[in-house]
Amino acid sequence: MVGVIGVIVSLLLLMYLAYRGITVLILAPVLAMFAAIMSGGASAHIMATYTEIFMKAFAGYAKSYFPIFLLGAIFGKLMDDSGAAKAIAHAIANKLGKDKAIMAVVLSCAVLTYGGVSLFVVAFAVFPIAAQLYREADIPKRLIPGSIGLGAFSFTMTALPGTPQIQNAIPMPYFGTDAYAAPVLGIIAAILMCGGGLFWLNYRAKSAKAKGEGYGDHPDEMINEIDVSKLPSFGISLLPIIVVLVLNFVLGRIYFPGTDGTYLADYGTKLSKVTGIWSLIISLVIAIILTIVLNLNRLKDTKKTVNQGAIGSLLAITNTCSEVGYGNVIKSLAAFGIIQAAILGVSSNPLISEAISVNVLAGVTGSASGGMSIALAALGEQYMEMAKTAGISPEVLHRIATLACGGFDTLPHNGAVITLLGICGLTHKQSYKDIGMCSVVIPLCVLVVILILASLGLQA
Repeated sequence: MVGVIGVIVSLLLLMYLAYRGITVLILAPVLAMFAAIMSGGASAHIMATYTEIFMKAFAGYAKSYFPIFLLGAIFGKLMDDSGAAKAIAHAIANKLGKDKAIMAVVLSCAVLTYGGVSLFVVAFAVFPIAAQLYREADIPKRLIPGSIGLGAFSFTMTALPGTPQIQNAIPMPYFGTDAYAAPVLGIIAAILMCGGGLFWLNYRAKSAKAKGEGYGDHPDEMINEIDVSKLPSFGISLLPIIVVLVLNFVLGRIYFPGTDGTYLADYGTKLSKVTGIWSLIISLVIAIILTIVLNLNRLKDTKKTVNQGAIGSLLAITNTCSEVGYGNVIKSLAAFGIIQAAILGVSSNPLISEAISVNVLAGVTGSASGGMSIALAALGEQYMEMAKTAGISPEVLHRIATLACGGFDTLPHNGAVITLLGICGLTHKQSYKDIGMCSVVIPLCVLVVILILASLGLQA
């Protein structure tokens, strides 16, 4: 029982101290060792736990996912510095007009995120355009974070099949799936999330207008006007995104499965475990090259842009690696057997158990990718076995895991939420209600609907 208390206390401290601004690079190993000590580990065992469990899991995660973090960050930085991200957002906003400002912002974020541009780049690129649109339409500025959150932190990150975001890549090695897993369930979830979020934001805008509240007075707002003449065309900007999605599909569904992967036995793996990752890596590499070629005259310093993107990926991957190391230490403790039994005992349905464990851990860590990685590292094999017994396809397990990670992850202590509010120059008090509704409450409700549909036999 002391060991269980130690695990729970370490999880709570991880959430609280991360919220207080202490990096998980320090918190994860320290709190993992704390949990190990509480479970009765001797000092010698603690060092072995750190080097042979924590660091081995850290390195293993980096081996699997570092290329995606790296290439995704470089691609996002190129899209930003070339003006392509702004061009896409501006074109959509211009087409829909100020009368549909909320939809324009959400769709701009959705197109960019679905194309593989990082959430942070999307927020930086879209905010100036959103501010201009909302000011012209006299919609409260406080609704901008919720709109960006809906477009970038919800359905394009977790639901839409094929999205190259890391949250959709993490389940691949565990379940032998690709980015297009369970497309019907994913599309239904995306429609419900997007529709529900747009309904809420438009309701909030109408309520504010009825009370006489407009954009508001923001004297400290510093927004540089966008020189549209220097932006690439909408078609050129969109082409690399289309390449990512199409190539990812072709390689993952047609090319790699058609090859002889028997040689992989020499590497200790099999084709089904690497197809999804390989497809994504190649797609992003080609999209990066294409973006550079199409925007050579717009990129002031291509080398600097690529370097900044690469360096920027390091913190994201090391943070997640640390959280995975933490999860594997917890998994190794005797106390985890009690916790595991409790989680699996919630329901004999692996989909429900998976949804709960991923959601809770995403909330505790304040990270969708971190929470899902911890949950799948600890329980992925059990869920796979349970699913086989219940006749549930691995593709459904994949989609439920991705949907579940996009619920409690965006609680107030989430780093992306804090960054988004900082970009917009707003506070939790002003805007979190709408962020929470669009990226926590509505996605959780949609997850319940998808769980019901999957449990009733919809496996596509």
